[in-house]
Amino acid sequence: MTIRVLLADDQVTVRAAYRMILNSQPDIEVVAEAADGSTAVADARRLRPDVCLLDIRMPGMDGLEATRLLAGPDAEQLLKVVIATTFDLDEYVYTALQHGACGYVLKDCSPALLIEAVRAAAVGDSLISPSVTVRLLQHMSSQPVSHRGRSGQGTPPLHDPLTPREQEVVAMVAQGRTNDEVAAALYITLSTVKTHLGSIQRKLGARNRVEVAARAWQHGLV
Repeated sequence: MTIRVLLADDQVTVRAAYRMILNSQPDIEVVAEAADGSTAVADARRLRPDVCLLDIRMPGMDGLEATRLLAGPDAEQLLKVVIATTFDLDEYVYTALQHGACGYVLKDCSPALLIEAVRAAAVGDSLISPSVTVRLLQHMSSQPVSHRGRSGQGTPPLHDPLTPREQEVVAMVAQGRTNDEVAAALYITLSTVKTHLGSIQRKLGARNRVEVAARAWQHGLV
C-alpha cells in the first residue's frame, strides 16, 4: 500500500528536498504541496492524504494551528500529522502533540528518520526526534495529558496494573527507543512488542506511544 503524503513548508527548496527523499521510497508518494497552513488544511481535507508533513512557521496560518484543525479533538475528520521544523523548542513540541500531531522531527534529521516518521504516522504510531524525546517527556510528566473526548487535570489512573514485561517495554519507550530497538534489547519479536504496546495503551488510557511515554513519566514508571 502506498502512503500518500501532503507537504507544507514555505520554502521551495525544503519541499523539493522532502519530495525527493519521500518519493525515492517504493511505498511513499507525495500527492500535494502547500506553502502556507491555510492551503495545507484545505488540500488535506480535499485529498485526505495518509500523512500531512507540516512546518511550524508559515505565512498566515502556522503549522500548529493547521495541526489542531486536522488532528485535534475538534477536527472534522481526523488526519495524521507529522511536524518537521527547525525549532527545537519544548513549547512547540508540547503544543503540537496536544493538538494531535503523531510525530515531531527536526529539519536537520537524517532522511532515514524522516521516512521512519512518515511510516510510523501512517500506521498510527508516533516518532519524535531523539534529541528532544527525553526532555519533552520529562516536561510532559508534570503536565496533564489530553485525551480525545475527555478533559480534566492530574494523572489518569491505571486501568489495570502492568506486567513486569510491560513495565520493561514502557520504560524503553519512554526513553525514546523504537519498536525495533525494544525488540532487540528484550530478545523478543517485533510483533510481540506491538502486542505489549496495545495492552499498555489500553491500561494507560493512551492513544499512541507518545502518550504511553508521557503517562509512564507521570506514573513514575521511568
